[in-house]
Amino acid sequence: MSSTVAVAYAPVAPGESDPERGEAVEDEARGTEAEVENNHETGPVAAAPQNRLAKLPLSRIKALMKADPDVSLASQESVFIIAKATELFVEMIAKDALVYAQQGKRKTLQRKDLDNAIEAIDEFAFLEGTLDA
Repeated sequence: MSSTVAVAYAPVAPGESDPERGEAVEDEARGTEAEVENNHETGPVAAAPQNRLAKLPLSRIKALMKADPDVSLASQESVFIIAKATELFVEMIAKDALVYAQQGKRKTLQRKDLDNAIEAIDEFAFLEGTLDA
């Protein structure tokens, strides 16, 4: 079995040459290889930088918050907290819906899985009827 390893390119600053960097560049590349090998996520979320604390775009969260006429100002901290709470909520309901998909011997979530999770779990009672179009 072959595996592909991505090696990060470390740009050389103006006036700096590769021989001066020597082993430091090799050590950085080895550390990056290990990080890539340990990263088992795929898709657009995995492409996000590792140091991001929120995966949702904070600018869009802020725009949605300001769409409410009762909200005039939104601090960066409040935007971050709303984004993080939203991520946790989506993760929670998706995991609960996944249980119903697995019971149906499927790997793909369907609307009926979300409906079943909303009906079965009391914490999601406030969502009843929201998916009805």
